[in-house]
Amino acid sequence: MLHVSDTVFLDENEIEFSMIRAQGAGGQNVNKVSSAVHLRFDVARSSLDDESKAALLALSDRRISKDGVIIIKAQSFRSQEKNRANAIERLIELVRSALDKPAIRKPTRPTRASQRRRVQRKISHGEVKRLRGKPVDLS
Repeated sequence: MLHVSDTVFLDENEIEFSMIRAQGAGGQNVNKVSSAVHLRFDVARSSLDDESKAALLALSDRRISKDGVIIIKAQSFRSQEKNRANAIERLIELVRSALDKPAIRKPTRPTRASQRRRVQRKISHGEVKRLRGKPVDLS
């Protein structure tokens, strides 16, 4: 079981891994060894509660397919084990971000003193701009 939050856990048996050859630099090693990892996690068939599933599927993330399958490709490391751990870590981060509810904003009103300071700043700024104008002929 993978710990996501205090109440949410992911079962490792629900995660599918497939090993593929990585792209990019790495020389001969990258052509011979399947060190990259494709992680697939089917949200609909997972043991998550319905609220968590809905929150995950509501995310507009390119890693979530139309079928509700999360696909993560990890190829940052040369080691297959490190890429596998990285993919799991990224899956947990994705689930955490979906379950994170933003705090409800409590509307507040500006204090009377802050309103006065704001108006005073506006008045002094207007005075500076007025003084930049053409001089008045007093004759």
